[in-house]
Amino acid sequence: MRISELSARSGVAIPTIKYYLREGMLHQGRQTAPTRAEYDESHLRRLRLIRALLDVGRLSVSSIKKVVAAVDDESLPFHEMLGTAHYALSPGAQPEPGEDWQQARVEVDHLVEQLGWDVKPHAPARDELAQTLVRMRQLGVAVDLAPYVETARKLVSEVEMDKIPFDGPRDAAVEALVLGTVLYGRVFDALRRMAQESESAARLGS
Repeated sequence: MRISELSARSGVAIPTIKYYLREGMLHQGRQTAPTRAEYDESHLRRLRLIRALLDVGRLSVSSIKKVVAAVDDESLPFHEMLGTAHYALSPGAQPEPGEDWQQARVEVDHLVEQLGWDVKPHAPARDELAQTLVRMRQLGVAVDLAPYVETARKLVSEVEMDKIPFDGPRDAAVEALVLGTVLYGRVFDALRRMAQESESAARLGS
């Protein structure tokens, strides 16, 4: 297909497609003339991935480049490729001075070990959870992770990971991971808020 058709089918403007090509985020088409190239379904998949990372994941161009590079590196194991996307989606949390943060981080590391989860020591989610535990204690919020751990485990192992097409194109798998992680995260938050409102009404009256 020509770039005009690629634009029409993807919903991405031609100048934006050309920008992605220049930045190496989108692979070049097959050159058919000095100023003409042909594109295929792989370009459509890549554009869907880029838009998912940009519009849903809210990633910067530099972060998207890292994810795309991992997708294109066929020598990189599938698990490492998905991890690159996972880490890019993390809002990040910087270690804080003081014993409170150190204690929380030790707690998180112990929890991961206790659960038998295979999570790398530098995984951003470890610091995020540690930072959240510190804030909870500072605000006097009781810390009870057990029901949330079990809910997360069941959601991921019994539902979410089954939605990722491990036997398909690498960029399609990353797109599914990004959309599932971000959008279903929002779905879960919205459902919790509605459930809380309903339970409040049931206990306290409308």
